[in-house]
Amino acid sequence: MGKIIKAGVCSYGMSGQVFHAPFLHVNPGFEFAAVVERSKHLAQQRYPDVKVYTSVADMLADKSLDLIIVNTPNATHFDYAKAALEAGKNVIVEKPFTVHSEQGKELVALAKQKGLLLSVYHNRRYDSDYKMVRHVVQSGLLGDILEVEIHYDRFKDELSYKKHKEVAQPGTGALYDLGSHLIDQALSLFGMPEALWADIRNIRSTSVVDDYFELVLYYNNLRVRLKCNYLVREALPAYVLHGRKGSFIKTKSDIQEALLLKGLLPDASDWGAEAPAEWGLLHTEIDGEIVKKFLPGSNGNYMDYFQGIYEALVNGAPVPVQPEDAIKVIRVIETAFESSKARKVVDM
Repeated sequence: MGKIIKAGVCSYGMSGQVFHAPFLHVNPGFEFAAVVERSKHLAQQRYPDVKVYTSVADMLADKSLDLIIVNTPNATHFDYAKAALEAGKNVIVEKPFTVHSEQGKELVALAKQKGLLLSVYHNRRYDSDYKMVRHVVQSGLLGDILEVEIHYDRFKDELSYKKHKEVAQPGTGALYDLGSHLIDQALSLFGMPEALWADIRNIRSTSVVDDYFELVLYYNNLRVRLKCNYLVREALPAYVLHGRKGSFIKTKSDIQEALLLKGLLPDASDWGAEAPAEWGLLHTEIDGEIVKKFLPGSNGNYMDYFQGIYEALVNGAPVPVQPEDAIKVIRVIETAFESSKARKVVDM
């Protein structure tokens, strides 16, 4: 057996339970070795061999750990990631990378100085729906892409039980939370925009953080609209793409989160497979013929990210999500708040 990467997870809330621990546990290249839980010992109930610390500082002092996953509230990402790097640990930071882009640059410089891996967990790159959208864009099935709309909507008027998400402070709100996913997907597909316009609002009756946004990213011959609304009972398709040749429409259909919330481990051969009812509709022209058909979905799998981290640490492969990409996401968020406040288009 090859090298085993011993990983510590900074918290065991939903992020730790659903998006990190199961993948560390199943992948033979990792050991879910340590976790921070201040009062409960939920992790040990499922993973008896995991060592529990009551503070991040105590866990960072564990010399046996190779990798630290910073999955704490957004406002703490910078401080904990910096402390982990200074302790000589390789680091994965949950999205959003940092609250301010300058903080991200400082972490990148520190990781390079220390010769350590630094990556950001933009896991929605590995959703089945986004993977199909990326295939359609890259294959040229629609010709030149002219207009794209990406939604991440939900219906939830009540505030989150996670109190830190509902406090009016830098790093909270829908744009940092769900917007990070949409922006990362847009930038992964089309690069940085030339300019953007944004409308960011609070619409839930008792909310003090943004829970609605619309961003328009301006490219040369392309406009990309990113939308999120917490009060959408009947959701529109998550992806709508129009090109010179045709259109592609896709629901938000990745099932991994739902499976993980049920306690299933990501080790099945058909993990992340889409139901045929969720396949995307392609309506375009191919070789002079008009084609209208549903494209079979690909499997989503967040394990591809963790395997990429393993390959980067052990075999020197490229880091699956570069921190520089995540800094660009934060730059877009910062510019969006500037645009919304000024009610104008802002050059990037």
